[in-house]
Amino acid sequence: MRVKCNLKAILDKNKISIRQLERDTGIGFESLRRLYNDDAKSFTKKNIEVLCSKLNIGIDELLILVKDDEKE
Repeated sequence: MRVKCNLKAILDKNKISIRQLERDTGIGFESLRRLYNDDAKSFTKKNIEVLCSKLNIGIDELLILVKDDEKE
């Protein structure tokens, strides 16, 4: 099992760009890009709190648990 960041699907659904989210949250572009591409090795508590608050979602919508062989 692994943790998958669902940020790409959330931003695509809401038609929000990474650059716009960067401006709205103050989280750096590279940090957001890694989350968007599900390349992040770790997640900071503060970033997760800010993203969930700004996007009005729960942590279970942002981070999901998937089997290692699943892409989604």
